[in-house]
Amino acid sequence: MDLVVKRFEELSAEELYKILQVRIAVFVVEQNCAYQETDDKDQYSYHVFLKDDTGIKAYLRVIDKGVSFEEVSIGRVLTTERGRGLGKRIILEGIKVAKEKMNADKIKIEAQSYVKEFYERVGFKQVSEEFLEDGIPHIQMIFE
Repeated sequence: MDLVVKRFEELSAEELYKILQVRIAVFVVEQNCAYQETDDKDQYSYHVFLKDDTGIKAYLRVIDKGVSFEEVSIGRVLTTERGRGLGKRIILEGIKVAKEKMNADKIKIEAQSYVKEFYERVGFKQVSEEFLEDGIPHIQMIFE
């Protein structure tokens, strides 16, 4: 499986298409959540994904400071094949990108509440009460 780390402007049209396709498949179709998937944050992000011959298997974006939050942030975390450790692998790669390429000392996320324990296992801590985002319970978390 290949790891790809690229800024928005480095992505090919095909890569961007595949990224948007997999994000919509997971967050809009699978989770049955109608929301504006393209949000003008992709242009200010590193796009980190694991792929093989059949396509993208895990993805996230690491967003510049000051775009979503004061801190560097991670979002759109997904895997297309669960139970293979790809979620942990991709989030650890995202943390590495945030630290090494963006000099992040803190990373902030808005996580769906049901995956709180997953993020806690890699070092995130809850810093907000639960709230609804697009009708889905979320919490804010920080990695230091």
